[in-house]
Amino acid sequence: MVDKKYLLTSKQMATFVAHGYLRFDEIVPAEMNAAIMQEFEANILRSKPAGTALSQCYESFGLLGEMLLLPQIQGIIHSLVGADPLFDHHYVHVREPRQSGAQYLHSDGIIDLRMDFDIQLMYFPHDITPEMGGTMFVPGTHYRRINENDIARYQNMLGQTQMVCKAGSILALHNGLWHCGRQNRSDQNRYMYKIHLNPAEPQVRLWNTDDLIEYEQPEVIWGGAHHDKNDVRSILCEQEPWFDSASGRLEILNRIRKWRFISGDKSFDARYWMTRLENSPSHYQHN
Repeated sequence: MVDKKYLLTSKQMATFVAHGYLRFDEIVPAEMNAAIMQEFEANILRSKPAGTALSQCYESFGLLGEMLLLPQIQGIIHSLVGADPLFDHHYVHVREPRQSGAQYLHSDGIIDLRMDFDIQLMYFPHDITPEMGGTMFVPGTHYRRINENDIARYQNMLGQTQMVCKAGSILALHNGLWHCGRQNRSDQNRYMYKIHLNPAEPQVRLWNTDDLIEYEQPEVIWGGAHHDKNDVRSILCEQEPWFDSASGRLEILNRIRKWRFISGDKSFDARYWMTRLENSPSHYQHN
């Protein structure tokens, strides 16, 4: 059982719902990073079949299994996909030195139409410098369902973020987020370990909900309601640089739907947008 103090907060969950990722810097100890790097360089990666409960995989993963059992990482996993999700697959991505090109931008959630969502944890066992490229992703794109290759021609988008970090950092991605491996211009290999996990229980209030305030319906003000900048509603309404006036509203509606799904609050709204769409006077009974 994961100690509650390691679970994500409501604000962190709202950030994941809004932007499709969470970043955790330097949470794996240095000595574990060094030992795992030795396994990577020796090309040691053990696995289990897809669909195996993650709890049955740790020992077979060796040092990576020990890394995934760290309390803070267990808290991330539990908060997003439950206490014992299903192992889908994992892989050690290696980008060789002085590459001439980068991986194409893509989404791994090609045919996934569920409200339920998978996650991908990306682990960086050594420092990632700007010259190494790192993983690039476009926050907020996880609700834009596309065929994997549909966006392959794009390499620079407003708001894209490059994962430059210290050793032991973790990136938790929604499985639909657009991402790619950037060009490695350095003189050494770049390593990144990815594990894809499927939920095995309803993804409803799996995080630490102690800070979850049941906000009253806010006053509606033309152009949007005013909230505390750190509350759940305001986080869900944060704009991405690539939003325009139309796409921004569509994405915020998608966020509201997802928050209703993970919170179990079917009446949750922000800026009255979903409530307005659900208004059906023809269904009302008149006395």
